[in-house]
Amino acid sequence: MKLIRTVDAEGAVLCHDITQIVRGVTKDAVFRKGHIVTREDIPVLLSVGKDQLYVWEQEEGMLHENEGAEILCDICRGDHMSRSGVKEGKIELTAECDGLLKVDNKGLKAVNGFGEMMIASRHGNFPVKKGDKLAGTRIIPLVIRQEKMEAAKKAAMEATGGKPILELKPFLHKKVGIITTGNEVFYGRIQDTFTPVIEEKLKEFDTEITDHVTWNDDDKKVTASILDMIGKGADVVICTGGMSVDPDDKTPLAIKNTGARIISYGAPVLPGAMFLLAYYEVKEEGRERTAVIMGLPGCVMYAKRTIFDLVLPRVMADDQVYKEELATLGQGGLCLNCPVCTFPNCGFGKGV
Repeated sequence: MKLIRTVDAEGAVLCHDITQIVRGVTKDAVFRKGHIVTREDIPVLLSVGKDQLYVWEQEEGMLHENEGAEILCDICRGDHMSRSGVKEGKIELTAECDGLLKVDNKGLKAVNGFGEMMIASRHGNFPVKKGDKLAGTRIIPLVIRQEKMEAAKKAAMEATGGKPILELKPFLHKKVGIITTGNEVFYGRIQDTFTPVIEEKLKEFDTEITDHVTWNDDDKKVTASILDMIGKGADVVICTGGMSVDPDDKTPLAIKNTGARIISYGAPVLPGAMFLLAYYEVKEEGRERTAVIMGLPGCVMYAKRTIFDLVLPRVMADDQVYKEELATLGQGGLCLNCPVCTFPNCGFGKGV
């Protein structure tokens, strides 16, 4: 930092805010720390009484806050993200498409643990819309050691395997089959109020319902229908009902008998504990693909938000869900059934 005459300050970088006070009108910073002085700024600076200025003096091995912010941006910016201009050591990232945001927590923690720098993001594994703000990065002091920034970048890359901390996975078009189960619906004793709920939730994504059947509590029929739908091209098969432990609830057995890889029968989420998730590997001529099978408990029919709302966005982005990830949902897995639902802007499903 050095002191120079204001009339000679063109191109210099301010080391502190410059406040302008006009009685009854304003008391605010007319120029912020880190501002690069232009020729037009000089009369304004003189008018607020600044005949001399403290400006940043280039030192070997030190980076200006804006230079450091560019490094942070490179560390965390993935595909399908636009960035703001750099200002006062800060850059923001915005979604360029609808999709699922993924955040590498290890990489994020590695950077934020260095001090004098920060990356703050939305919570990962939740959907975002085009134009949504994803993250903000900032260098805290006006200048920062280049060596420290290089160490932070190295630590982040080691934590993420060389990938950006943030990833935005676009939602894909999915063909969906729905299987409604239950004697009471099959025999017309009650109206099917489950399927309309599923259809409404699917409308939030690029989906095409290609098949819908209703069966009684016959696991063999359900198994056959799952395989038939997948064989006809369904990417996702959703089975509604028959998910509890009653003797006549046979949907879990029906899914198991397809030969699918069961990820979990049960999840530490309320509502939604009796949820089942499975993947079925399909080998077709010229390609291989993976179909998703979900068994939905009855709570999805009447509860505002459930485990289905946490898993569905990941399915729509081809983001495979693992058993270990479901296990982490216990903390934050309790929906409080608020009178006014603010999901996803609440703690439900945030996990650890």
